[in-house]
Amino acid sequence: MASNTQGMLYLCATPIGNLSDITARVLETLEKVDIIAAEDTRNSIKLLNHFDIHTEMTSYHEYNKVEKAEYLIRLMQEGKDIALITDAGTPAISDPGEVLVRMCHETGITVTSLPGPAACITALTLSGLNTRRFVFEGFLPGQDDKKERHRILDQLQNEHRTIIMYEAPHHLKATLKDLKEALGDRKISICRELTKRFEEVMPTTIDGAIAYYEENEPRGEYVLVIEGVSLEELDRQKQEEWTKMSLEDHMAYYENSGMSHKDAMKQVASDRGVGKREIYQALLDKSK
Repeated sequence: MASNTQGMLYLCATPIGNLSDITARVLETLEKVDIIAAEDTRNSIKLLNHFDIHTEMTSYHEYNKVEKAEYLIRLMQEGKDIALITDAGTPAISDPGEVLVRMCHETGITVTSLPGPAACITALTLSGLNTRRFVFEGFLPGQDDKKERHRILDQLQNEHRTIIMYEAPHHLKATLKDLKEALGDRKISICRELTKRFEEVMPTTIDGAIAYYEENEPRGEYVLVIEGVSLEELDRQKQEEWTKMSLEDHMAYYENSGMSHKDAMKQVASDRGVGKREIYQALLDKSK
């Protein structure tokens, strides 16, 4: 695929379990590019051997993502075409490939993506939870960075979209307990070994999952799909916060910001989930 002009980067999605999920376009590209940049060449050689592909490989992973990206960009500037693959799934999703893509854009290298498997989307579609709006969190920061971990969990407390995150088996129990503390007991679908022979999707609750894994040792890589908080619940929480404030202070909050008395009453009524007449009568009673 090399030419006398500048080369380009191909993001090639690879199977997350079942080798039959690879696309014909990815196979054709892996055969024709000049170099395949792989997260772990020892793992990827099994894939290439299975499909009888003999393209040269080089490693590209978390620990060399900047300096190796510079090297790969130089090759593409010289006319080489490069395919980027991860151990499983779509490159640049919770993956150092995002660094290479960004640097390609900064240096004018063309990037294209060959779509295919992604564990986060596969799990979402299997979860039975709302798929219209969702947020992908990848892996939470580890226990060695508790401040950042708790900051993200705190942010997720009011997230009303469905939440997707990855977790390794040896961290699963701790993560479920942290989720319970931060989010309460919500619906959750725990997905493991996706597309493989022993694929498992377990719709349950966070409490149910904690109890299950007290009795069963986690095995395999996990995708957690978690119910977002309902908009009704968010409204209820906001109303509870406002009702902790005295009616007079609540009115003063808006009037001090420049609102008229009439507009302030209307806003206070909305905040508290009651009619404006009720606020008017309560203020009238207090003035007597």
